[in-house]
Amino acid sequence: MLQALDAAAVRRWAAACVDALDAQRDAIDRINVFPVADGDTGTNLLTTMRAALDALLRASAEDGLAVGAALAALAKGALAGARGNSGIILSQVFRGLAEAIDGTPSATGPAVRAALRRADELALAAVSEPVDGTVLSVLHAASAAAESCGSDTLAEVTRAAAGAAAEALEETPRQLAALARAGVVDAGGRGLVVLLDALAAVVQGREDPAAAARPVTPSRVARAADALVAERESGSGDYAYEVMYLLDGLVPGREKDLVTRLRRELAGLGDCVSVVGDGERLWSVHVHCNDVGAAIEAGIETGRPHRISVVRFADQITEAARADRFVRERAVVALVRGEGVAELFSGEGATVLPVDPARPPTETDLLAVLAGTRAAHLVVLPNDRELTTLAEAAAEQAIRAGQDVVVVPTASPVQGLAALAVHDSARRPGDDVVAMAEAAAATRRGEVVLAQREAITWAGRCQPGDVLGLLDGEVVLIEPRPAEHRPAGDAELVTAACRLADRALASGGELVTVLLGESAPLRLAGMLEEHLRHSHPEVELTVYPGGQPDAVVLLGVE
Repeated sequence: MLQALDAAAVRRWAAACVDALDAQRDAIDRINVFPVADGDTGTNLLTTMRAALDALLRASAEDGLAVGAALAALAKGALAGARGNSGIILSQVFRGLAEAIDGTPSATGPAVRAALRRADELALAAVSEPVDGTVLSVLHAASAAAESCGSDTLAEVTRAAAGAAAEALEETPRQLAALARAGVVDAGGRGLVVLLDALAAVVQGREDPAAAARPVTPSRVARAADALVAERESGSGDYAYEVMYLLDGLVPGREKDLVTRLRRELAGLGDCVSVVGDGERLWSVHVHCNDVGAAIEAGIETGRPHRISVVRFADQITEAARADRFVRERAVVALVRGEGVAELFSGEGATVLPVDPARPPTETDLLAVLAGTRAAHLVVLPNDRELTTLAEAAAEQAIRAGQDVVVVPTASPVQGLAALAVHDSARRPGDDVVAMAEAAAATRRGEVVLAQREAITWAGRCQPGDVLGLLDGEVVLIEPRPAEHRPAGDAELVTAACRLADRALASGGELVTVLLGESAPLRLAGMLEEHLRHSHPEVELTVYPGGQPDAVVLLGVE
């Protein structure tokens, strides 16, 4: 049993927090419904906590690190790596602990009490409009319990704080209608309880403090009347109720047939039918209908319904309510890789979702961007074949929520830029989409990349490190690396770009657009311009620093 925290104990606590959040990330993501149901609070907390631990481990290389300095390193790392509102609040919790304990060789019970008080103050100040029923309520309860704890021992103070936080967490659905409607506790508050449980376990000297975190369990509360009425965002006004439930217990091997039958039966009862699975054994069911009992009975005949929610629709959305939701008529959303490419699309008026190769966007990420535009009519430019399916799935969800969304299947940023160039918000939405789609389809797309492995292509066999030229997705030329143990250099990249431009212009073209990747040689733009001046003097060349991490060169011909 620890009598005081030192730097080593802080390191054990931070490591236990990472392990516990990693174990509960998916469960916390699933209960994330406030302020936006974007399903990423667990992921954001884990990412922030990992950044904090990394910063602490780097600082621990110094001799004689004090506990205040250790907490300060956690706070700085958390702030630098903070993801989402939950990550920002977590960084302020660590900052409060660091400020209150600064300059002390160890942290006793009274010091931790003062630290929680300061953390409560900073977290509250970090939120412009504090709301009861969130992580702030949970933190305040933990601070108050530590303050009123009758003992000054570190174990009792941390135990009181963790216990009060868990009790406050169970109260959050009674404080916030969005949580009550979903039947869950606050996701951010759940993450804070994980951290405080881990702290109490470290103080008590448990061998595996990460295992001390309480499991995420559904919360069943009596919901107030306002939680049982909602505005209709989609579907026919003929149906008065929204029925939702989770479904498991389907007969193994018959899931597909059972789900198909359930969808068919629900479609006969109402509209806005959705039955989607998690890829394992759990399904989420949604329908607008009048016969609530029949909708639930259909679930009972299929499997085991639980977390059942029945919400009555208020009157259909009035024009005034629609005006409150949509503040503009049209918007274009583009998914892009590379800072330069992002600046190009932003400069043309598009809303940009940056694509991080290390963390590809999820359907939820894109859905949040679509809703955030607050536009009634949306065009989505995925700019990548692999992201088109994601864009279409998010568009389908947004359409069900009441937005008009069309995906123009651009396979490259150069096609996206061509589509954006003809975008005209003065045209009818349908006509504008047709014009954008035609401009994208008329743009030949090319790219210069480095081969990552040996393969057979249409242009022959390539080896790792060779330079490949692709046209409309097919390899059309290979520029071999100069030597067995040497990667391709500037000369091979420039030669490949010039040859690819010639191949792309073989069937005609007036405008060549080039996006230079982050690994493109500095002299490539000038060499390509000189080459085209001699081989295709009639062509106009435009070069931009794209900064994309994957392709050395992206090329479009119109």
